[in-house]
Amino acid sequence: MKQKNLFESQIKDPLASRLRPRTLDEYVGQEHLVAKNRILWQMIKNDVIPSMIFWGPPGVGKTTLARIIAHTSQSEFIDFSAVTSGIKDIKAVMKKAEERRENGIKTIVFVDEIHRFNKAQQDAFLPYVEKGSIILIGATTENPSFEINSALLSRCKVFVLNALTADDILKLLHQALHDERGYGQQNIHIADDCLTMIAMFANGDARTALNILEMVIINSRKENDEIFVSKEIIEQCTNTKSLLYDKKGEEHYNLISALHKSMRNSDVDAAIYWLARMLEAGEDPLYVARRLVRFASEDIGMADSHALQIAIAGYQACHFLGMPECSVHLTHVVTYLSLSVKSNALYTAYEAAKKDAIHSLAEPVPLHLRNAPTRLMKELDYGKGYQYAHHYAEKLTTMTCLPESMEDVSYYHPTDSGSEIKVKQRLEQIKKWKKEHK
Repeated sequence: MKQKNLFESQIKDPLASRLRPRTLDEYVGQEHLVAKNRILWQMIKNDVIPSMIFWGPPGVGKTTLARIIAHTSQSEFIDFSAVTSGIKDIKAVMKKAEERRENGIKTIVFVDEIHRFNKAQQDAFLPYVEKGSIILIGATTENPSFEINSALLSRCKVFVLNALTADDILKLLHQALHDERGYGQQNIHIADDCLTMIAMFANGDARTALNILEMVIINSRKENDEIFVSKEIIEQCTNTKSLLYDKKGEEHYNLISALHKSMRNSDVDAAIYWLARMLEAGEDPLYVARRLVRFASEDIGMADSHALQIAIAGYQACHFLGMPECSVHLTHVVTYLSLSVKSNALYTAYEAAKKDAIHSLAEPVPLHLRNAPTRLMKELDYGKGYQYAHHYAEKLTTMTCLPESMEDVSYYHPTDSGSEIKVKQRLEQIKKWKKEHK
């Protein structure tokens, strides 16, 4: 057995490693999976573990769940690295697993970052998963549908893990301060708003939050046996100002409102400024990107349908790159949306239709619009009188598609902005034709 030398014995494991939960009771987050009597809770408690994939962003507990399974299962547990292992290593492990299976011993193989395996490496697992020689548990931050072979994926249950909430992160930070494996034996003074700053900056990543807390405490002011943590030291350690910003407080909504209204007013400089305020304060770029996708249809819509494509592309860029690289992509989208022609015709159309839909939920679907897959339905006149537009020269019919009581209702009123001028002309042409042929 290798003995630690003097220097090694003085080095502590990182806080995130020391505090890794050992049981489901210590695990924080993912209640939809591991709360009592939920599906994964039952699998772990009953030691009935299928091959599965944990899919979610970094720092949400994928590897931790695998470790908990390792501690509770009556199976041999093998930790496999997708970065350093090749096909030869896989086959060697599989051979031993097959020998254990013949002796009645199950083998669980955990592969972190399984998306890093190429097709040949993934294929090497397939026959052993099929035969039941191993139970495969993979962890990935990438969409399994795109990164894992369909044959292997079809034999695994996919569990989606969500980013931790700010409350989840705060719970972990409090645990770190009181757990003996963390700072439970030290006298640390840190205000709740300082913990909130760390939780917000971590953006759903437990590992990031604990790493920041550790760095902050190491670098904070010490007097006798007490440690005093200030906002200033947190800002220095995260290289981020708090900027009066709380992602779940009023200023969060004030800033996104300022960004939205600046774009609506075509004030590109103001929009870029408010974007920078949000990002530099630690806002999740995907949240901003989602708001921009909404804006593209709510405030521009058919006046420039390309705006929605630009916004979606911006969201995808944020997903691929993250901060700080994606800041330029968000600036691209904000600038395009700010300078685009504006129309809220789609927004007003839906809001008007929503009111009618709520008050007319009992209105039956007209018979001629219903499908008739059975003989009985046909006898009840389902589909009778339906007019298939493609059978007509103009690709138009006089058939009504609204309930009888709402026959003359109109929701969408295109404006004279941008491409919506052509849309307006087309709509008027359709209405005129239908009126003439009715």
